[in-house]
Amino acid sequence: MIVKTLGRVDYVATLEAMRAFTETRGPDTPDEIWLCEFDPVYTQGLAGQAAHLLNPGQIPVVQTNRGGQVTYHGPGQVVAYPLINLQRQGYFVREYVFRLEAAVIQTLEGFGITGHRVSGAPGIYVRLDDPGAHAALTGPAHPDDPFRGLGKVAALGIKVSRQCTYHGVALNVAMDLQPFTGINPCGYAGLRTVDLATLGVFTDWPTVAQRFGERLAAQLVR
Repeated sequence: MIVKTLGRVDYVATLEAMRAFTETRGPDTPDEIWLCEFDPVYTQGLAGQAAHLLNPGQIPVVQTNRGGQVTYHGPGQVVAYPLINLQRQGYFVREYVFRLEAAVIQTLEGFGITGHRVSGAPGIYVRLDDPGAHAALTGPAHPDDPFRGLGKVAALGIKVSRQCTYHGVALNVAMDLQPFTGINPCGYAGLRTVDLATLGVFTDWPTVAQRFGERLAAQLVR
């Protein structure tokens, strides 16, 4: 597994680069993880509905071929793109997503934050009233507000082509969260988005990128 810290890069150029990498890779091409940071951009998934794009303002909107709905990328967010041959690693898409989420949860744990999965809503969430609490979420969720008391700290959106993955997962570190109010994040109206700074963790992009890359590499290699 090769982990590349690309730092601040252009979103569209990076999208084209990982698409080209995936389309031209051979059976022996080593897997890679790219760690990126982008200027402000909204990205739409294949299932993206225009109704979830409320007020983009001057921020560009890029249509992509990943799954999911609209999300936002911006400075202060670690975006990880695992380029993995699932067939060679020996697991299917569902387990791949589980491993991505596990890497986020383990990274958060290193900062004293407990991440949670929410059934039917990919990504990682935290309790806003006690981000470090270890108690599991209990259901059923409130029918009119399934995310009551929760904030989303990491979003997932992947693409699988010829059993090889690209796109990935975005973890919010310390960023301007206002642009998330211009969309229904991941298609959920009223879903609050948070970052580590909101949760009382004051760190920086390089530190989180390094730890996140290490956890992803550990999770994605059998």
